[in-house]
Parts: sequence; structure tokens; C-alpha cells
Amino acid sequence: MSFLGEDIKKLGFGLMRLPQKDGVIDLEQTKQMVDMFLKEGFTYFDTAWAYPGSEDAIRQALVERYPRESFQLATKNAAWINCKTKEDAVAQFETSLKQTGAGYFDFYLLHNLGQARTKVFDDFGLWDWAVEQKEAGKIKHVGFSAHTNAEELEDIIKAHPQAEFVQLQINYADWDNPSIQSGKCYEVARKYNLPMIIMEPVKGGLLAEPPEDVKKILKDADPDTSCASWAIKYAADLDGVITVLSGMSNTEQMEDNLSFMKGFNGLSDTEREVLKKASEAIGKIQIIPCTSCDYCAKVCPMGVGISGSFSAMNILTLYNDKEKADTQIQWFVDGQNKKHAADCVKCGACEAACPQHINIISELEKIKEAGL
Repeated sequence: MSFLGEDIKKLGFGLMRLPQKDGVIDLEQTKQMVDMFLKEGFTYFDTAWAYPGSEDAIRQALVERYPRESFQLATKNAAWINCKTKEDAVAQFETSLKQTGAGYFDFYLLHNLGQARTKVFDDFGLWDWAVEQKEAGKIKHVGFSAHTNAEELEDIIKAHPQAEFVQLQINYADWDNPSIQSGKCYEVARKYNLPMIIMEPVKGGLLAEPPEDVKKILKDADPDTSCASWAIKYAADLDGVITVLSGMSNTEQMEDNLSFMKGFNGLSDTEREVLKKASEAIGKIQIIPCTSCDYCAKVCPMGVGISGSFSAMNILTLYNDKEKADTQIQWFVDGQNKKHAADCVKCGACEAACPQHINIISELEKIKEAGL
């Protein structure tokens, strides 16, 4: 399908979770995966300056082995990581050019906008800078990625008409999730006719092994189809989508993804109904109804990362995956210099501020008992 003048199929190769061998990226297996991907006519590769070793690996596995015009390469600028000046942020771009050896980027993203991170790109004037790089031929298309709510997403889009596309977290589990708001964010992008690249269609692998009730719905519908394939096709079926990124980590995952996406022409009405039931089944599981408004955090005297802790607990409740829940804590509690649930002093200020009327003290106690 053609978007922005580019002919791109609906599966993109996300390079965040490349195969590892002895603690480093397995370059030979990565080359095999690149070969498999391109052989079936897929051409979109997604890396980032912030993905350790990824840009260097894709230079060796892709850029140095195939004609530059035979693929699209996307990378990202994370100006909020250790950048004190515009020059620091621009240095990320120069590093990406050097590490990939690509000469130019087909898609360049200002990475992970939302909350305080958005302001960093504005303060450094990186939107206008990115347009200048486009005029210079170093970038073909300028866009951004965001983990944010629908209201903030709309503010970003309205403030930055330079954006030609947006990368969003969209999957059937998060469609109606009050915190992630996949569905609402999708509708905002459609409202402004902004093409989308989809990330986390399998929710970091969690939907490859969804809750048992959900798994039963999918397997009853088609015993031979992987749960991951249902998730990817759900996102690929949406209007306005350029491509759906899958962070494949081995040749087996690549083979599976290619098997159901190489001839993909959209879901049938029956398949859409199956996925609707799967989404509804997830919605029936009792999770903490937090919207991440963070009114609670603003009044917490201890600085507890309440919404981040709730997000981690919801993952544990839905998927029984302690490792993924711990990762949420690392990102959204430790990574934001917040305190843990165990540091709650039960003052009650948070509960008085919560518009969802969540029993925050009780939930934090459960999180503490879960070891998060």
C-alpha cells in the first residue's frame, strides 16, 4: 500500500529485540532474518539511536548487503536522554547516520513524545531542524512516536503540522484501556488524517500468550493460528496504517510473521468479531481503572509512582508476567525517580484527589505484597 509516496507492506521489522548470543546481538541470525523479510517483499525496518547495538547491526545485516533503494529505514531521536543543548540532540542524528551508514533516513521520528519529553523537542527547535534535514535530503519523512493520552496527542498534532506520520501503541488489549487509550489515540490520528505506524501490536509479546479466556476464544476460532498473528492482523486491518512493527527476536518468529502477513488483505467480518470478543474478554478482567492523570502523584508527600505501579500491577493481573511487570516499574517508577508502593504512608491525600475514586492505599498494599 502506498503512503506518503512509499510502497510499504503492512509488516515492519522492529529492531529493538534482535536475537542475542553470549550477551550481544547475533549478527548472523539477524542477517538471516533480514534476508527472509526482504525475500517476501517486505521493506520497512525500524531502529533507534536508543536501541543498544541495533543501528550498528542493521548497517551490517542490511545496509551493507542490499541496494539502498530496496528498503525503508526508520530511526529516532530521543532528545530527552542526556541532552542539555540542541547540539547534543543533533549529535544523536549524526551518530545514527554513522552507525547505520544509510546516508539518509526514509522515516525519522522525534521519539516518545508526551509529558515533559514533548517540551524538550520544542525547546531545542527540533521540529524546524528536522524539516531542514528533509530539505537537505537527509530525511524523507518527518514524524514522531508517542506514548500518551488522546488529549495530549491532539495537542501535539495541532502544534506541529510538520509531522507527516505518527507512531502509536495500538493493540486489541489496549483499545479501551483507560490509561493507554489506543482506540482514542487512533481516532485522533484519523481525525487529522495523519498516517500511522503501529508499535506494540503484541504488547511486548504479552499477547502471544494472552489470558486463558482470550486464548480460548482465539484457538476455538482457529487452532492452527498463533495468538501473536491475531494481534498483528488486528492492527494491520485498521484504516490509515502505514505498517505494523513486529519486534521479532529469532528466525522462528520471523517465519511465523511472514506466513500470515505475506498475503494479508484485511480481516474478514468473522475474524473481526472474534477479536472483538477477545478484546471484551480482556475488558472483563478486573484491573485497576487508572487513567494516569497523576492527580494523585501531585499530592503524594512521599513521591510514590502510583500510576506506574498500577500499570505494572495490571500487567501482572492480566498476563501473570512478573518480568514484564518489573520492567514497567523500572520504566515508570524508577525511571522517573519515584518511590515504590512500599513507601506509601497511607495519608489518604491521593484518594481524595483521584477522579476515578480508586482505593489507592489498598491497591498499593497489594502491589507491595506482589513484590513490585
